[in-house]
Amino acid sequence: MNRYVKTALLAGAAWSALSTFAMAQDAAPQEAAGLDDVIITARRTEESVQTTPLSVTAFSGEALERQGAQQVTDLQGAVPNLNIVQGRGSSNATNIYIRGIGQPDALQTFDPAVGVYVDDVYYSRIRGTQFDLLDLERIEVLRGPQGTLYGKNTIGGALKLVSRRPGQEFRARGSVAYGDYDMIDIQAAVSGPLSDTMAFGLSALHSERGGYVTNPTTGEEYNDKNTNAVRGTFAWDPAANLRIDITGDYSHDDAGLTVGQATNSLIGFSGQTIVAVPLPLAEYNFQTEVDPDLPNETRLESRGVSASIAYDFSDSLTLKSITAYRRLNTDDYIDFDATAEEVSSALVAVDQDQVSQEFQLTYESGPLTAVGGLYYLKETIDSHQEAYADDLLGPLFLNSGFLRTVDDTLETTSQAAYGNLTYALTDAFRISGGVRFTEEEKDYDRTTSTFYSLLPGFNATYPFAPPVAKFDDTSVMVSADYQPTEDILMYARYSQGFKSGGYNGRANSPTESTAYQPETADSYEIGVKTTTWDNRFRFNIAAFQTRYENFQARVSGLDVDPITNLPLAVLSVINAGALDIFGFEIESAVAVTDAFSVDAQIGYLDATYDEFADARFTSTGGSRAFQEPAFSPTWTARYGAQYVIEMPGGGDITLGGAAKYRSRMALTVDNTPTNSTVELPGMFQDAYWLYDARAVFNDASGRYSIGVYGQNLSDEVYKTDAQEFSSVGSIRTAYYGAPQTWMIKLSARY
Repeated sequence: MNRYVKTALLAGAAWSALSTFAMAQDAAPQEAAGLDDVIITARRTEESVQTTPLSVTAFSGEALERQGAQQVTDLQGAVPNLNIVQGRGSSNATNIYIRGIGQPDALQTFDPAVGVYVDDVYYSRIRGTQFDLLDLERIEVLRGPQGTLYGKNTIGGALKLVSRRPGQEFRARGSVAYGDYDMIDIQAAVSGPLSDTMAFGLSALHSERGGYVTNPTTGEEYNDKNTNAVRGTFAWDPAANLRIDITGDYSHDDAGLTVGQATNSLIGFSGQTIVAVPLPLAEYNFQTEVDPDLPNETRLESRGVSASIAYDFSDSLTLKSITAYRRLNTDDYIDFDATAEEVSSALVAVDQDQVSQEFQLTYESGPLTAVGGLYYLKETIDSHQEAYADDLLGPLFLNSGFLRTVDDTLETTSQAAYGNLTYALTDAFRISGGVRFTEEEKDYDRTTSTFYSLLPGFNATYPFAPPVAKFDDTSVMVSADYQPTEDILMYARYSQGFKSGGYNGRANSPTESTAYQPETADSYEIGVKTTTWDNRFRFNIAAFQTRYENFQARVSGLDVDPITNLPLAVLSVINAGALDIFGFEIESAVAVTDAFSVDAQIGYLDATYDEFADARFTSTGGSRAFQEPAFSPTWTARYGAQYVIEMPGGGDITLGGAAKYRSRMALTVDNTPTNSTVELPGMFQDAYWLYDARAVFNDASGRYSIGVYGQNLSDEVYKTDAQEFSSVGSIRTAYYGAPQTWMIKLSARY
């Protein structure tokens, strides 16, 4: 890292701890307003974010609206050591990494490593999680393993979205936004009473935008957006001790292809150059040609219904039931090579549904808080994949066209029991402990067929029906926290998490091993949360050490089909070894005066492979531990400020801005050639800064506002993700973040 940049980041950390406090001390107490105190349910009971003994960042719905956040990916930069971007080659998947742990591949058989929850309902796939922020009460980002209260596939952490519950007061909100690339975003939400005990809420949105990327030959647009969504909530309180919430939602995405940039020349199986890409690469200009035979579309349909019933047996004992059904259908066309040639293009069609049931018993009385529960999930995924590669084989194979199809079904049954106790030994000192036992079965079968247009004798079908895979895990958590004053919380925490094993849905032959085992993580964390100066200065710091073992790595190679003797791309998932991850996080904010506030979020991450076994790397003794772990930048930082100008005739103008920094990071697990220590430059992103700003006018009544928002003001060109399929034509494709954008937004509230 450039030493001047490192010095600036460290100086920023010192500024967070010292300078803002000095500014606070210099201002008269009566001149400043307090900071927001968000009440969260990270530990399944309501408590202030500042008294919760774990690393969690929370955003109220109002705070998200002030920032102009439109989607969950707009949280990028606002949470230390969080990477949350649109997934590679997909308009509807989200790549989420927390503290160097995540799962970027949207293939239907790969489980997420960060759990996503909407109103306590778990979303099993990373597809369908590219949420628009529609009428939310808050978002919580829990960092570190959450294996006891949240269970499987929260080995990196959890992302919780909580909708606004309708109540007895009438409430209505609406907004219309317009921006460049023909962006139009319309949202509306209304809620209110149906009777003294019933209330209903309805929210809807339409959001569309032209493509950031264009085809220089045809003028077609890619990387666009076209989303419609609606959600309805019925809230009924038939008795003082009974609450029933029924929610239904539906969303539909109909966007074009999500494409990137080829970062190297593409080489066919005959050694022929299919596409010559000169190096070094010219700066990306958001223009890409794609396979002309590939439809320019990705489609997603997501819907679900849930029922939450809470019954208070007494003031201290509550039973809660959460029942949910969800269904997801996608048809994604993907141009993996991002060129006009058909080296590797695909259709991935998925039909997924899940049923979940959770019973949760909460007890709060005196010094004891206890949470226990039972959880059940049944998920079924049917998928159909078509891989097109007519330009791949070349003259040694008669220039034959090529098609591979995969039809598979995966059924997952997961059951768990958990408990968590917190006991206050004194008014200031608490200890907590939790345990969760999970048992899981995966039943998988697949049929792979290959078709050669000029070599029909080599056409083949490979069925694969392995035994039912069974996994179980016991995760524990222990913590202690101490409050020497009501404004300071100190805590220490040990937590475990796991991510389920499974089968590789991308395997190409019956001889390739397709099963892989679960991942596990053990994490140690200490932290201090401080609020002082009449709730106008906040400084939180946490340090952590994580041992991440048996991690699942998708690696590529080239082999020979044992039946046809033709080249065979090997896309394996292996339990590669272990990572050691150390880091710290700082979050601070100060309301200097009624008008002026500043904040900072800083993350440091040191992630290294302790083991990464790969027998193909003979020059390094069968180890790839020298490689850089993906999506683990050493530094993430955001510095923000806001100033409110009171208008003489009433109302105010809010001026705000932020600078966000990410240091260099790898974008794929495979980031060197096989048996080489030479880095693939296209699979890395160098350090960069992004700058955002906003100016918002609020009228005197507080009901109406109009704002101008600018993102990436310096028009930085930067990569967010990459696709490495070197065994298929030497494909290495990079995907980019949005260029400079602006929008004007008009809002009304009643």
